[in-house]
Amino acid sequence: MSRAEPKDQSVHRVLGLCLVTFVLLTVSAFAAAQERRPVVYVAPIEGIIDLGMAPFVERVLDQATQAGAAAVILDINTFGGRVDAAVQIRDALLGSRVLTVAFVNRRAISAGALISLAAERLFMAGGATIGAATPVQMGDSGAQVLPVSEKTVSYVRKEFRATAESRKRPPLLAEAMVDGDVAIRGVIAKGKLLTLTTDEALKHKLADSRADSMDDVLKQLGFAGAEVRKTSPNWAETLVRWLTHPVVSSLLITIGMLGIIVELRTPGFGVPGGIGIASLALFFWGHWLVQLVGWEELLLALGGIMLLALEVFLIPGFGIAGVLGIAAILAGLILSVVGAGDTSDVLIRAAGRVVFSLLAALIGSLVLLRFLPRLPFGRRLILETGLGTGPRDGSAPESDLRWMGKQGRASSPLRPAGIAQIGGERVDVVSDGELIEPGERIEVTRVDGNRIVVRRVPNIETERSDT
Repeated sequence: MSRAEPKDQSVHRVLGLCLVTFVLLTVSAFAAAQERRPVVYVAPIEGIIDLGMAPFVERVLDQATQAGAAAVILDINTFGGRVDAAVQIRDALLGSRVLTVAFVNRRAISAGALISLAAERLFMAGGATIGAATPVQMGDSGAQVLPVSEKTVSYVRKEFRATAESRKRPPLLAEAMVDGDVAIRGVIAKGKLLTLTTDEALKHKLADSRADSMDDVLKQLGFAGAEVRKTSPNWAETLVRWLTHPVVSSLLITIGMLGIIVELRTPGFGVPGGIGIASLALFFWGHWLVQLVGWEELLLALGGIMLLALEVFLIPGFGIAGVLGIAAILAGLILSVVGAGDTSDVLIRAAGRVVFSLLAALIGSLVLLRFLPRLPFGRRLILETGLGTGPRDGSAPESDLRWMGKQGRASSPLRPAGIAQIGGERVDVVSDGELIEPGERIEVTRVDGNRIVVRRVPNIETERSDT
């Protein structure tokens, strides 16, 4: 018995080692299999396609490339949006080093059709549609869409054709989605825009296959066991989409220019200037991130503001510097809201938005400058508080104090500094914050140090003698 015990222990030891080895090999094989699982990124293309969506798609493609992903699938359900945004996404898809797949899950209309055609593989769910991509000009809220020029239609049509050709899809079908003048026998008559259902797209070889779910797409691609990484816009991309919205960007221009105009018309630097600079900074930052703004636009806008400031503070009247300043600001803002490939129609609409925003800022500034000095908060805002008139307060000589209460007329624009005619003499004066045009009657309200402060005499007030 003593000899058998060591033998049994040896057998048990061998069996244990075999079991441990088997478990280790199994775990290693499982881990290796997990490491070999393909990675697939899924990005939703939903709602309106705007300029903020392009950075999102580009980021997903970059992440997929760096992660060595097997594919990027775009889950598309959109009625379209901006052509320039779709062109940016299209270019990113054509230049991607990762397999790109479009899954039309219900609809890919207008700009959505261009994005779908730019993917290497195109799947469509049952009952889905693709097409109807003619460019239109949006009118006012509630108004019908307006037709665009032939030049715009021609440009978009060729973008669709070139995209289809690059992916070996029928180019005439792509052109017929944009231009009603394209007729295809047995498919679409002249004068009609092409929109295809899933079955029609498969029949005419525009789509590769039908898939009724994302799992079905993965299975047909051979990625049934893939690790799916769903993506969504981050907070910065969401903020950029909001800042570049036409309504928001127009409002930022109005607030920015309103703050700067009020600041130029009032002494010192305070709240209006800070709000104006912050609004314009948000405008340019958002459009910089969507690649609409470069150094040229920034320098144009900044140079225009500097020319206006020069006109206000150093040059009497309104001349070449003021005109050049306004032109530079207009050019910088208009170029900041149009992208590469935008046509003259888009440029005209952008110019109209910018001009309207600047006019709104100008009207708002005139209203504020007229009523702000009469409000308690407005008096503090424009530094209405005066200096003392004693010797210790840096009072002006007695010769200046003699103007207190006297009336006269502005000889030059008071913005706020200028020249007035009082008692037959030319006197350097400063308005109390409001713009006073040449020839308007003024009254000296106080003398602060070396400043003779005047205000406009209301029309209803009885005019006194100049002497």
